[in-house]
Amino acid sequence: MKIESLEELFIEELKDLYHAEKQLVKALPKMAKAATSDELRKAFTDHLEQTKGHVTRLEEVFETCDAKAKAKVCKGMQGLIEEGQETMEEDAMEQLADLGLIAAAQKVEHYEIASYGTVRTFAQIIGNEDAANLLQETLKEEEATDKLLTNISQKLLKEAAELSGEEEEEEEEEEEEIEA
Repeated sequence: MKIESLEELFIEELKDLYHAEKQLVKALPKMAKAATSDELRKAFTDHLEQTKGHVTRLEEVFETCDAKAKAKVCKGMQGLIEEGQETMEEDAMEQLADLGLIAAAQKVEHYEIASYGTVRTFAQIIGNEDAANLLQETLKEEEATDKLLTNISQKLLKEAAELSGEEEEEEEEEEEEIEA
């Protein structure tokens, strides 16, 4: 298909986002299950419900364009989800495994933030304010999720550092006992 207008590009980008969100609806339960932190598990579970709303909201955006809600394979999201799957398969201590999950999730959030910001701007330029408003709403939610993940990671980093410090102290005490 030859894209000959911003409206057509807008629809193509919406199709890509639609597929991306549908992929996330399948991936987020796996991430929630892999999380060891209750706070992280809840964040993933809450974001799953929010993501289902993003799918519905995208369907509303398609309606504002008199276009059928149709997905186009989003290879970018596929790659990010594959990376997240690899992270879940790593053998790491709990806090580090959760930090890896957060890193994977934030890559997804940043991809979505970039994508929603772009399509929102396209909607504004073509004069589709209803679509622009719906897309802005989702963009704000994605940014809030990214911020939440940052806050959780900071707590987990502190816990991991404290545990690491405790392990070093125990090792030093063991060495002193052996020397004595």
